[in-house]
Amino acid sequence: MKRLAYFAALAGGALIIALIVQTGYRDIFKALEAGGWNLLWLAPYHLFPIGLDALGWRVLIKPRDPIGRAGWSMLTWIALVREGVSRLLPVASVGGEIAGIRLLIVRGIDSSAATASVVVEVLMSLVGQYMIAAIGVAMLISLTQPGQIANQVLIGLALTCPAPIITLLLLRNGRIFQRLEWVAERALGGRSRLAQLLSGGATLDQEIACLTEHKRRLIAATLWQFTGMVAGSFEVWFALHLLGHPVSVEVAMVLEAVTLTIRHLAFLVPAGLGVQEAGLMVFGQMLGLSSDAALALSLIKRGRELMIGVPALLSWQLYETRQMKKHGTAKDTASHSMD
Repeated sequence: MKRLAYFAALAGGALIIALIVQTGYRDIFKALEAGGWNLLWLAPYHLFPIGLDALGWRVLIKPRDPIGRAGWSMLTWIALVREGVSRLLPVASVGGEIAGIRLLIVRGIDSSAATASVVVEVLMSLVGQYMIAAIGVAMLISLTQPGQIANQVLIGLALTCPAPIITLLLLRNGRIFQRLEWVAERALGGRSRLAQLLSGGATLDQEIACLTEHKRRLIAATLWQFTGMVAGSFEVWFALHLLGHPVSVEVAMVLEAVTLTIRHLAFLVPAGLGVQEAGLMVFGQMLGLSSDAALALSLIKRGRELMIGVPALLSWQLYETRQMKKHGTAKDTASHSMD
């Protein structure tokens, strides 16, 4: 899986270079130069949609964390770490979720409750993505005449649309993790390492079933996720205005929906390298956006991911180092007391 991720990242990087060369790097740099230092405002603004996502996550985890060990501010930071891992490291699109579970456990949240909250939160995020994609498709149809590539994306959406709902039903009624634990023990012979990782599968299934029983909580979490995605479309609107290519709010929402949809469909490609750029160029041209402006917009998104993701990853490593030192000090204290 790692080799596939590395290969996809290399292929995506090569595609980005090819698109820049074909479009003309001078035109792209001119567009970026027009935006100037004001483009840096996109980095702090990104904390707003991330904070909205964290509110949805908090709705899910609150019943198992009433005292707020993983409060909104902590969840916002963990969400930034998750995004940094998924966007900047060659781990496809699931590495960030594993990091998020790890950080919740370090904060003292029960492992099954932490995993269940992330699993359900990801599913609700997918539902929100389909909602904004549906709105974007409707706007795209009203603004343009979709071509062959657009139709292919629509077909892909239609085929994958039932996936989160079916997955949610299976998680609620299928005892999936308990079955995986049983299969791991049978196939690998007793308590192997994989079986240990899946230990407590029945408890995890129970936690997920408990979360999914409360429809209001699921709806609230989905709406917070959806609102965060809508807020993210302002980033597109503001960036294009700074680049000298002003667009309407409707066009900005379509472009944001296209970006989210394409990255969702190409989840095996780390950070959607190359795929995001090609998609913005194709759909941007359909909406009257030049190729250099579309590529500049994608590069701005990449730059913002670096500006926020790198500090988030560094802070994560610092946090883990401090936790290791605390545990080491606690062990030393315990050993001295035994002596």
